[in-house]
Amino acid sequence: MKVYDISMSIHHGMPVYKNKDEKRPIIQVMQDFSTGSSYGSRISMDMHTGTHIDAPLHMIENGSTMDEFNIEKVVTECKVIDLTEVKDKITEKDFKNKEINQGDFILLKTRNSFEEDFDFNFVFLDESGATYLKQRGIKGVGIDSLGIERSQEGHETHKVLLGNDITIIEGLRLKEVNEGKYLLCALPLKIMGVEAAPARAILIEGK
Repeated sequence: MKVYDISMSIHHGMPVYKNKDEKRPIIQVMQDFSTGSSYGSRISMDMHTGTHIDAPLHMIENGSTMDEFNIEKVVTECKVIDLTEVKDKITEKDFKNKEINQGDFILLKTRNSFEEDFDFNFVFLDESGATYLKQRGIKGVGIDSLGIERSQEGHETHKVLLGNDITIIEGLRLKEVNEGKYLLCALPLKIMGVEAAPARAILIEGK
């Protein structure tokens, strides 16, 4: 059995969406051994920073929140699909030669996984690709960018997926993972009333 950690490391200098300072995590040491008998720290961060799961509320008014999320959706068999040759956006045609079946949870490996800094032209899933996945009946999709879409007016990719109860994981790191089947475990924090939550995501091969 081999375990792949496909999560982003959380620190102040990590890649964040569009390099916005307000999305950078702030970690403060509240007490150390010079001031007390133990070490304690706290973190302040955006829900969409690093590896995270989106809830429907993110893009759908009155949508469900993360405390309502069924974690069984993200403890599941999955398929990693290699799309590293895609230059700009993932469309319906990019899936035509891939085996995608009803009930699948798919992870999209792109050139994003090989970028150490935020790329304003990151590869994303466009509306046609999202619609195709919906038609195939998948239950979830993950991608190795901090957003599953880029510069789409109306956020149609998010709405197609979240509006059809298709789970979205963003911010995966798939550089070391080959195309194939794995066991996915990506557990989000159980935070009440929010539209997204950070997650620690792993893949297990040869379980």
